[in-house]
Amino acid sequence: MTRRAAVFLYAFAGWTVFVWVVFIRNIAKDHTHTTGFKVVHITLAVISIAFAAGCFAVVSRTRRRRDVPRADPRLAETSAQDG
Repeated sequence: MTRRAAVFLYAFAGWTVFVWVVFIRNIAKDHTHTTGFKVVHITLAVISIAFAAGCFAVVSRTRRRRDVPRADPRLAETSAQDG
């Protein structure tokens, strides 16, 4: 994954969390909506935040794997042929 793609996905995840946290805060203070409305929308918010956390985790894991030095696969083939 390129750094540019990772930054975009981190920004997406951060923005999603920000928007839904603000929404939850605002809806919790609002007394004009029914309890059912609040439950449904807070549930949607929690699901969206979970997706954002999953996105962040996948990007972090992918970027970390990319940064770990790996053995050159050509060397592994040579070693197997020599053995």
